[in-house]
Amino acid sequence: MALIPSQVLRVAILLSYFSILCHYKAIDMPAHQTYGGSWKFLPFIDLVIQAVFFGVCVLTDLSSLLTKGGDSREQERQLRKLIGLRDWMMAVLAFPVGVFVVTMFWALYLYDRDLVYPRLLDNFIPQWLNHGMHTTVLPFIIIEMRTTHHRYPSRPCGLVAVCCFGVGYVLWMCWVHQVTGVWVYPLLERIGPLARALFFCALTVLLSVYYVLGEILNSYIWDQQYKGGSHTHTHTHTHTHTHF
Repeated sequence: MALIPSQVLRVAILLSYFSILCHYKAIDMPAHQTYGGSWKFLPFIDLVIQAVFFGVCVLTDLSSLLTKGGDSREQERQLRKLIGLRDWMMAVLAFPVGVFVVTMFWALYLYDRDLVYPRLLDNFIPQWLNHGMHTTVLPFIIIEMRTTHHRYPSRPCGLVAVCCFGVGYVLWMCWVHQVTGVWVYPLLERIGPLARALFFCALTVLLSVYYVLGEILNSYIWDQQYKGGSHTHTHTHTHTHTHF
């Protein structure tokens, strides 16, 4: 019996993302005034992804509540679509991109913060907002995975989608550099073309690894639940498995 219902947790997480996004957009940083604005930065893109994802989760909860006990086939069909979208976003975007942002940011930050987060930014971004962008994403997404069973797409389809996102972001960074002559992250300014190409390839590969990790973790969590007998497993497209 959970202390807080999963639906309430999702609403709280969604509101926290709205707060983080609003505070971040209100900051008057020079980088926000240049080509691409905030959309140049993967942590900002990830915040939008997480906010949209948890928005879909909340909408799914509301739809499930409204259709409970009803016999409308159309409502059931719409609910299945929402659940499908929620699960796809979790598998392909929310988990792999969120985990990538947290792990990559803190790994580079601990090695040499100026490679990814120059000290100048401390004058603009308070510590709580920095952690809101680069830390809390991970526990939030783990909470969601722990409280709700998500159905993953086939691995080839999921990996193709993740790789498309990774390649798309790499091309976006290259385009911003082409227009402005400046790389989005200081790290990319300090390495040569070959190392930069290898870094871009590693980015896409790491996203794929995190996709597979999410799939394995999701299966492990819920297989353990079913084997432990804490739930009777009746898996349908329209049923959302949650802990209360």
